[in-house]
Formats: sequence, structure tokens, C-alpha cells
Amino acid sequence: MATAAVPKTKIGGGTFLIEEREPQEIFTPEDFTDEHRQIAQTADEFALKEVVPNIEKIESKDFSVTRELLKKASELGLTSVDIPEEYGGMEMDKVSSAIIADYIAKCGSFGVAFGGHTGIGTLPIVYFGTAEQKKRYLPKLATGEWIGAYALSESSSGSDALNCRTRAQLSSDGKHYVLNGEKMWITNGGFADVYVVFAKIDGEKFSAFIVERNFPGFSVGAEEHKLGIRGSSTCPLILNDCQVPVGNLLGEVGKGHIIAFNILNIGRFKLGAACVGGARNSLQTAIAYAKQRKAFGKSISEFGLIKEKLADIATSVYVGECLAYRTVGMIDEALRDIDKNSPDASTLIRKGIEEYAVECSILKVWGSEMLDAVVDHVVQIYGGYGFVEEYPAERAYRDSRVNRIFEGTNEINRMIITGWLMKQAMKGQLALMPAIKKLMDEVLSGPTLGEQAEGDLAAERALLANAKKVGLFAAGVATQRFMMELEKQQEVMAALADIIIEVYAMDSALLRTRKLTASQRAGASALTIAMTQAYLSEAMARIEIAARKVVAAAAEGDNLRIQTAVLRRLVKHDPVNVIALRQQIADRVIEAGKYVIA
Repeated sequence: MATAAVPKTKIGGGTFLIEEREPQEIFTPEDFTDEHRQIAQTADEFALKEVVPNIEKIESKDFSVTRELLKKASELGLTSVDIPEEYGGMEMDKVSSAIIADYIAKCGSFGVAFGGHTGIGTLPIVYFGTAEQKKRYLPKLATGEWIGAYALSESSSGSDALNCRTRAQLSSDGKHYVLNGEKMWITNGGFADVYVVFAKIDGEKFSAFIVERNFPGFSVGAEEHKLGIRGSSTCPLILNDCQVPVGNLLGEVGKGHIIAFNILNIGRFKLGAACVGGARNSLQTAIAYAKQRKAFGKSISEFGLIKEKLADIATSVYVGECLAYRTVGMIDEALRDIDKNSPDASTLIRKGIEEYAVECSILKVWGSEMLDAVVDHVVQIYGGYGFVEEYPAERAYRDSRVNRIFEGTNEINRMIITGWLMKQAMKGQLALMPAIKKLMDEVLSGPTLGEQAEGDLAAERALLANAKKVGLFAAGVATQRFMMELEKQQEVMAALADIIIEVYAMDSALLRTRKLTASQRAGASALTIAMTQAYLSEAMARIEIAARKVVAAAAEGDNLRIQTAVLRRLVKHDPVNVIALRQQIADRVIEAGKYVIA
């Protein structure tokens, strides 16, 4: 079992907005153990040697190839990362789980099949199954003998999962639940062996069931023809008086939402990590093409606007790593002291992960939108060839798009981010309201708002401090205007989420860079400082746009002018030479031919 060298500091979920952390308190890729690095190498080599050579077969929907690859991955322990040892698993930490999702992401179609099986297809049984259910299913899922799938969505209730129409009725003899309904867009649906299916008992009690492919009344519909991830299986499931033994009820009657939403939290951090891996892979592809492609008598990698794109991708990978591994590091620390043999271990693990629901949603939203921007850059670098199927840019572009829909749409996740923070604040579990009140008193009492910092990266630390103030100020303005009706103002909620997302990204990048600087790691400081400065500068501009949207929606007249003036003072800072920073970043990654931080 890999054990993360996590700094022993338990940090509350969502506190990044109101608390200042020290670099040694967060987990970064530089804290990987030797075992973590071996896991990364194993996943990377498996993807390069086994998955990439079979991309064309995978894309042709030859699911026997996908199943065989999942079997081979299981032999390396890659599919059993979250399964307890007593059921044939590796029972690794969440850092290891994220590493595998990150480094195996070389082919979107296989990555989706892999994630559907090892994540949402298996984890409901790991965390909510009875001892008998775990004994029956987990060993087969661990070895890839059986493939798992997760069936929540329906045609009429994609994001509104609790509004599902699939019904379950206890049979007259009390031996079975009889399920009727249809599930849509089920990953691995065409070839999975076991499905976690959600239905309402008596049309009211939202519950989960373990359904095997050969159960009477269960059938699979035709494969969907998709924009991207064409080599993954996506099918409807048809339940026509499907007989499910009562022993296959998963969790408690009427508590299916607990399973659904908590498993999605894990799915979100894994998806975010996979997006980072996809971006890293795309950067290497783009550099290789840019270096060999000639125009106007020289390599296009020498052109400033191509360098700008390559630097933007490299910076995105760096910040993505910061977000992903900080988040899973906090989760591992929360789970560290849980006795895995205690009867309530699964409940404690679930609650430990749930604590970081907002960070998982941030990672999912940020990562999926970052990868979309990256693959768009890569198509542009390839030019006309980027639009042709035989080149990798085209496939990556198509495959990326679904990530903004998977694991809850980005719109839903933006609502979760703001809503979760506000609910925690209202319950007194997050000191957000006192922080907002303190700031509102400060900004309305005098003009002195400029945050000062000392030591390493002082200007960047001051910029981050003011970014956090902008977040609190915008939240204060919105809550004063809309009060308990705020959750109905989706556009305002989303704009607040955009600010919160950027604050977490800025904070995570700056902490990692300060940690690298303090360690005096050879060559890392200059490049990562450049990446951090470039990201923070442009993130602050995005924060200002989002905050202006909130203020304009919440105020008018003199009040609007006053609040706009406050906002201008908070976002005021000296610009940095982003062009020079990006040239520095691009020159280094072009020289290396891949993503590097030194």
C-alpha cells in the first residue's frame, strides 16, 4: 500500500478562501514517495506500450480489445487501486489513485472505460456494499474478470438525478426487487458485467441496486454514436420487470443519494487528474509537431504566437498538478487515522472525502475547461492537419469535450461550489460569514485596502490576498442583495464559483512554487516562478470580470458606483510582462521536448 508523505496538517474543506496556508502544509508532486513514482511509471508505460498501439482498434469499438487491456491493467494492480486487500485489491492511498488516472490518460476512449470501471463502477460496492456483496463482486472487479458500470442518468433527468423515473417494487414473495425503467448514456454499458443502478422503491425512495448482466428482465440497448470518445461503450440500459435479489440492495432504502453524490466526488477528482494527464500528453504532441513543421524557412516552434500557446499549455499542466495533488493530499490526510477494520470505516472514509466536495468540484471544472483550451491550442498549432482524423490533435479535440458533461455538468458543479460553501457557512462549519463581515466593514470604512506581503514572491502573495478579498467582497454583495434567494440566482452563483475556482488555483500554484523555492530545487524556481506569475496575472483579470458581473447584478445607482470603486481598488496591481514570461517557459519546454518544471 502506497502511503503519501502528506504534511500532517488536517485542513478543512473550503478554508482556502479565508485562511492562509504555509507551503509545507500542502501536498505536491515533489512529495511523491518512491512507490508513487513507480506507480506513475507503471501507468505511463502501460498506456504507451499497450493502449496507444491499440488506439485504432479501440476506436473501432472492438470491445474485446478494451476488455483485454483492462485485464492487463489489473495484472499490474492498476484497476484495484481502491479495493481493500482482503478482496484482492491494492488498497492504495488517494494520491496513488489520482496518479494512475493522470498517467494512464493517453487515449480518451480507454481512459473513460478505465475510469468507469475502476471508479464509479466499483467504488459504490467498496464504500457501501455489505460484506457478502464485497466478497461476491470485488475480487472479480479487481482482476478485470468482471467489468463495472454506473447507471444513474435517464433521458428525462440527466443532471436532476433524484427525479429518476426507474421504479423498484418488492415482489410478492419478498425475494426480489422488480425494476422497470431505462437508463441512458451508461459508460461501459455494452460490455459490463455488473451495474450499480439507481431506482425509486415504490416510486418514492431513491435507492441503489447491484444488477448483473444476466438477471432476468435486463437488457442493453444499441451503442450511441458519439462526437468523441468513440471507442468507449455508451448504451442505454432497459429494465423490463428486471428481477434483482433483495440481497443486492446497495446501502439503505431511500439513501441512494448518499451513494450517488459521494461517488461522484471521487469521480470528479479522478477526472480532474486525468485532464491534467491529457494536457501533459497534448503538450508533448504539440511540441514534437511544432519543432518539425517548417514555415517561412524555419520551425514554427520559433514563432512567438506558437510559443505563447505552448507556454500556456505548460503553465496549465503545472497549475493542474498543483490543484490535483493538493486536493488528494488533503483527502489522504483526512483518511489517515481511520481504522480500515472498524465496522464504520466506510462511513468515515465517505465523510472524509465529502469534506472536500468543493475542491473536487473545482478540480473537475477547472481541469475539464483547461483541457478544452489545451486541445484547441494543439489543433491550431497543427493548422489544417489538426482538422484531419489521422493526426492526434483531432481525436484529442473531440474526446475532450465530454469532460464538461461527465460527473455532473460544469454548470451543476458551479452551483455545488458556491452552494456548498454557503451552506457550510450557514451551519457555522466554515467561518465564511465572519470573514465577509470583517471585509465589508473594512472596505466601507476607509480607502486603505492594498495588501502588503514580505519575503519570497511578495507581489504574487499580495495579489492572491486581494483575490481572496475580491471573492469575499463579491459574496458579501451577493448575500446582502439576494439573502436566502441567492441559490435561485444561477448566473450570480456561477460567477462567484468562477472567482472561487481561480482563487484555489492561484493559491495552489503559489504554495507549490514557494515550496520549490524554499527547497532550492535546482532549476525549478525560475521556471515555476514564471509559470506562477503568468497564471496569477491573468487569473486576476478573470476574477475581476466575474466580480463585476456579480456587483452589477446586485447593486444599482450610487451603491453600484461605490462597490465598483471598491472592486477597482482591490484588483489594482502592476502588470507583469506575460509575453516575456511565456517566451521563457516556451523556450524551456521546447528544448526539453516535453513538460518540465526545471
